Amino acid sequence: MTAPAGTAPGTAPRAYDRYEIWAPSARTVTLRVDGAEHVMAAAGGGWFTLPDVPAVPGARYALRLDGDELWLPDPRSLSQPDGVHGDSEVIDPLALRGATAWQGRELRGRVLYELHVGTFSPGPDGRGGTFDSAIEHLDELAELGVDAVELLPVASFPGDRGWGYDGVGLYATHAAYGGPAGLARFVEAAHRRGIAVVLDVVHNHLGPSGNYLGTFGPYFTDRHETPWGSAVNLDQPGSREVRDFLLGSARQWLVDVGLDGLRLDAVHELRDDSPRHFLAELADAVAAWEGETGRPLTLIAESDRNQPATVTPTAAGGLGMDMQWADDVHHGVHAWITGEREGYYGDFGEAEVLAGVLEGVFRHAGDFSSFRGEVWGAPVDPASGDYDAHSFVTFLQDHDQVGNRATGDRIHHGIAPGQHAAASALILLGPGTPMLFQGEEWAASTPFVFFTDHDDELGPLVSAGRRAEFAAMGWDDRVPDPQRRSTFESSILRWEERGRAEHAGMLDWYRTLIHLRRAHAELHDPDLRRVSVEILAEETVLLHRGDLAVLAHRGPGPLTAGPRAAEVLASFGDPTRSADGTLRLPGPGAVVLRERAAG
Repeated sequence: MTAPAGTAPGTAPRAYDRYEIWAPSARTVTLRVDGAEHVMAAAGGGWFTLPDVPAVPGARYALRLDGDELWLPDPRSLSQPDGVHGDSEVIDPLALRGATAWQGRELRGRVLYELHVGTFSPGPDGRGGTFDSAIEHLDELAELGVDAVELLPVASFPGDRGWGYDGVGLYATHAAYGGPAGLARFVEAAHRRGIAVVLDVVHNHLGPSGNYLGTFGPYFTDRHETPWGSAVNLDQPGSREVRDFLLGSARQWLVDVGLDGLRLDAVHELRDDSPRHFLAELADAVAAWEGETGRPLTLIAESDRNQPATVTPTAAGGLGMDMQWADDVHHGVHAWITGEREGYYGDFGEAEVLAGVLEGVFRHAGDFSSFRGEVWGAPVDPASGDYDAHSFVTFLQDHDQVGNRATGDRIHHGIAPGQHAAASALILLGPGTPMLFQGEEWAASTPFVFFTDHDDELGPLVSAGRRAEFAAMGWDDRVPDPQRRSTFESSILRWEERGRAEHAGMLDWYRTLIHLRRAHAELHDPDLRRVSVEILAEETVLLHRGDLAVLAHRGPGPLTAGPRAAEVLASFGDPTRSADGTLRLPGPGAVVLRERAAG
């Protein structure tokens, strides 16, 4: 099913009660509905319709082009109950939505929480989570202080388990998680608890298994290359319909399903030389949908470019994203607290670099990146009226920074609790929009490993590729096989840990930091001009936020002469304070302090 022919599918309301398909590569299209075959009528512009057969929710259907033996799923299918190669199912998402008083939420500056549905909870049989089993833990997130969950991709992908970045059904909700109905229940449950829902979507490529788009029309072009092959066609002949296809997917999630935002994967791989970049077009469309829905809607970009233009409004010549991920802040904190210098951490690690990213977001802002081998990025303007600190999402962990490590080890698996506490304080009380990765708040013992569930042909190739990727580093014997179910199950969070002493202390620290962020205006001030970092020693920094400050000491030795504090608001690591207010720490830790007595 698609939007009516002759309209702009990406921006117009979608009709869910009719069968229509854009297939300009085909001369004839046959539609099979619950076993009955119908020849569709050509409607111009590459569209085919079947006006006399209504699309009834629950009906199963498939398409055949030019009499070929292969029956194909609908590119705009909302449900693939039998997998990415099976028949599509008619769904009306508007009929699935529950009634709530939710009016939406502005997400800039709020606390985000990245969540992978399959590993967030054990699920009904202990072998993988679902939307319904995730609902069971939403109260814990609300109590922690989470304002929005950011779901890793749920678009249909091959097999039952995976990260979701090899999805092929950009409109469909993964069946193993509970399909469209399960997602609707999750969204309603989150909204009833005051939690917004953001979805990670992948518009820059499709996975290799179940990708039939190129059979229907010019969805891809070899004019541009990406790490996955030919680029999605955004600027070549036929690109108008392709752009509308992506806009339609975004509209479905935000308007019809009722989500609050989208995180756009690797937007630097959306290769577009047209006069108006696709992201700018999407940003303007979403602004119009805000007026239609009466809710704020958020676009968050993952971008490798280090360009403030990404979060500059379209009216000012930018791409119009509300926020973008700030990897340089992660790298600066990670390398400083752990001492790692390999790969892209090579230009990070010193306290001076840490101070620079906390104050100015980008380490590479028009200077040479040794990892890339070229000059990279552009500086953030602290005085800009087009964006501010809340335009940048900052994090200590995320799915990539954990899962792309050979064994999926989390940062706290290799550092002391006091160091974890110090690093988390810099993120949660720093100037950006903070994001947590599932389980980090209680220092989860479980890793987050790369896992897949491909078929017998593709699966062994993925496993071999993963081993080869790390073999040069001497990790080949330690790399879990992504195809093994045990690899996936090892990543499932163990919620019972939260009550144990070694985890409860960290959970309490995260709760405290989020409470402080909400309670004190200085700690959620988005003005970068009012942020400064004082380097007390290479292992100790003081992040100034108005009259408050965050002392972060990585150790390993004690801090014998720290700053003077008029008041200690929170601490981790058993600090002491002398009569004149001088702080001391016996080892790694953090202190949130007021530097001057309150007036």
